[in-house]
Amino acid sequence: MFYDQKKMESYLFFSWCVSIVATFGSLYFSEIRQFEPCELCWYQRILMYPLTVLLGMAVVRKDFRISLYALVLSVIGGSISLYHYLIQKVPFLTENAISCGRIPCTAQYINWFGFVTIPFLALTAFILIAGANYIVWKKWKEANW
Repeated sequence: MFYDQKKMESYLFFSWCVSIVATFGSLYFSEIRQFEPCELCWYQRILMYPLTVLLGMAVVRKDFRISLYALVLSVIGGSISLYHYLIQKVPFLTENAISCGRIPCTAQYINWFGFVTIPFLALTAFILIAGANYIVWKKWKEANW
């Protein structure tokens, strides 16, 4: 039991670290590099920023129940990131994407290695957070049933 709790704490701490890196990464791109976020980027931020606070509180309190809320937020955020990435990279979707404000959602401020864009980075963060919190939630349910 003690080993599982330490493992759950580690997964929770890992997901909190990922959310911190993602939050500061998005702030770096917008505030330092001066990349203005599109509408879909804002939705992803709306779902990522609270995860930093939520998971930070969960780590401090060792409250594993929060993993369910973090899982839900990260799955929704990951879905938006995946859609955003697809409209950037799939030609059919790029051509038929709706206009989403002043900054087009198909714009690629970065394109490292030909596939790493800002929505891809967000998607990676959401997947890591969702995976870690799924494991925590599953282990917490097993221990409390």
